[in-house]
Amino acid sequence: MTEIVTVRIAAAVDLPRLHPIVECAYRGDSARQGWTHEADLLSGERIDDATLQAMIADPAQILLIAEQGAVALGCVSLTARGDGLVYLGLLCVDPTRQAAGIGKTIIAAAEKVSRDQLDADRIEMTVIDSRTELIAYYERRGFVRTGERRPFPIPLDPPLGMVVLEKALP
Repeated sequence: MTEIVTVRIAAAVDLPRLHPIVECAYRGDSARQGWTHEADLLSGERIDDATLQAMIADPAQILLIAEQGAVALGCVSLTARGDGLVYLGLLCVDPTRQAAGIGKTIIAAAEKVSRDQLDADRIEMTVIDSRTELIAYYERRGFVRTGERRPFPIPLDPPLGMVVLEKALP
């Protein structure tokens, strides 16, 4: 029998298992095994150890880890922005395990933690505007486009844009 996927708040001890999953989910040839990667748009490290450590230490942020037994599968970060808003970022699933419902499980846990621990009534995210299949995935999960667009946080030539999506939390 296959173990169920669990999602919990990550601790510093989890980062050595989690960091490689983030990198392989977003960048490099390994990312191309999945469908949610940025490997065709960006190169280099997605996030460094110090930034992950800072996320764990910041009381306004929660990093969740998805696991199946002792195997790390993915993560998501949640950042309280005030006024009932939480920003969802760094959502990823090991590319070899995508399309198995793990992303849905992580999103559901992120929504619950946002409501219960960060007092959120809505959650927002940004997605690279050219990632239409990924935007559609989030829309199927109840996120809606706000009409707002933001610049990509790293200056690039040509520049990338970000679509803002938001979901009301019941």
